[in-house]
Amino acid sequence: MRAIVQTGPEVVEVQERERPDPGEGEVLVEVHSAGLCGSDAHAFLYHGDYEWTTLPRVVGHEYAGRVAALGAGVDRFEVGQPVVEEPVHECGHCLQCENGQGNVCQNVYIAGMHGDGGWADYTVVPAEHLHPIPEGVSLREAAVAEPASVAARAVFEQSRLSPGDSLLVEGPGPIGVLSAALADAMGADVVVSGLERDRAYRLPLVEEQGIDTVTVGDGALATAVEERTESGFDVVVDATGHHTGPGTAIEHVRRGGQVVIVGIPGQLSELSLAPAVRGEVDIQTSYGSLWADFERALRLMATGEVDVGALQDDSFSVEDPEAAFRAFLDSETLKPVFSLGED
Repeated sequence: MRAIVQTGPEVVEVQERERPDPGEGEVLVEVHSAGLCGSDAHAFLYHGDYEWTTLPRVVGHEYAGRVAALGAGVDRFEVGQPVVEEPVHECGHCLQCENGQGNVCQNVYIAGMHGDGGWADYTVVPAEHLHPIPEGVSLREAAVAEPASVAARAVFEQSRLSPGDSLLVEGPGPIGVLSAALADAMGADVVVSGLERDRAYRLPLVEEQGIDTVTVGDGALATAVEERTESGFDVVVDATGHHTGPGTAIEHVRRGGQVVIVGIPGQLSELSLAPAVRGEVDIQTSYGSLWADFERALRLMATGEVDVGALQDDSFSVEDPEAAFRAFLDSETLKPVFSLGED
């Protein structure tokens, strides 16, 4: 079978691998569609917070497919059933897991990071980490369920956003755009900020969804605050993953407002929390998702509340995966999705 394998820093290639067999409690999934995540791109660069990822490994933790075979003891699924993997596997027995915080499990295993992922014709998954795909959601759309669940957690669980509230989403990457789309669907007044290079592809894509955008620089963001709010945004979601993101969020949130950090900013420098303390700004983090967030994302996709298909880019070939990584890192695309199987 084909598999997209990262063999070194910034090196990915298509290899032939033996098709795996499911063991006890496992399911063999025939992969149909696979998406590229921002985490995949950072792991591709193999620096900073992603040097812990194992090499070589089959890439990818965003994918959807059909059940091809069942291992011993699996009775929840049927051959041919459409499924999507929840790629963050909690251990189930650490303090966090026992407290219902499996998204921050001490012994977490992430498919496509700690070991082989789903960018292959077939992959084996423990049955407890698979979600049935509901009717009305295509396999191509379901490949984006994982980032949609991350956005759902940030917007619905970790933020205190309400319909009618003003929201600034910093960063038009996949999580930022999905967060904006979910907030817009719930009735918030949303604006997405990006860099000048995002004007080529990502910000116009956001605008096509009926969501306003602003380019950071030349005081444009400050102007947006003045024109759209009384004294700052009610909530700011920082999805930049850049060390300046939290500081910019604090600068543009109102006193008594909230900042939700969902991007991983790395080492912060020269960040003053004095304005946040004096303004009693609630600073909240959001990481990954839980089972319920995943199910909520799938339901929202099934009802058509969020058009994830419009955000996907299927112009990239499985045979040239590096092109997708380069385009993503250069902000020339938002959510590349590879087609591995047939409809």
